Amino acid sequence: MNDEKKYDIDVSVRTTYLPEQSDEEADRHVFAYTITISNTGTVASQLISRHWIISSGDGNIHEVRGLGVVGEQPLLKPGDSFEYTSGTAISSLAGLMKGSYQMVAEDGFHFTVDIPEFILSVPRVLH
Repeated sequence: MNDEKKYDIDVSVRTTYLPEQSDEEADRHVFAYTITISNTGTVASQLISRHWIISSGDGNIHEVRGLGVVGEQPLLKPGDSFEYTSGTAISSLAGLMKGSYQMVAEDGFHFTVDIPEFILSVPRVLH
């Protein structure tokens, strides 16, 4: 079997602007993002850590590294999914996020899952 299919993790993202937590006059725009991580491979794998690159439209770049997600290091058996919601603030009306998860499979294989770049945008700013 192809090793890539053994260690196959899909990541999908939904974002929501949080106007009640944002302060436009202070250039603070807060977003929630909901991530679904699905093990579409054939080997159980655990999410160990994360790395985010958050880019504001005004050029500010912020990197975040840490263990797990929302205080957990979920173990995903083949066919399992894990969903969580977190948030970030940026200093412009629109920005981008991308990153990666560092995983370890139950057979000891370490691998990285890329999180596709996604847009953070205040409603009605980008069409």
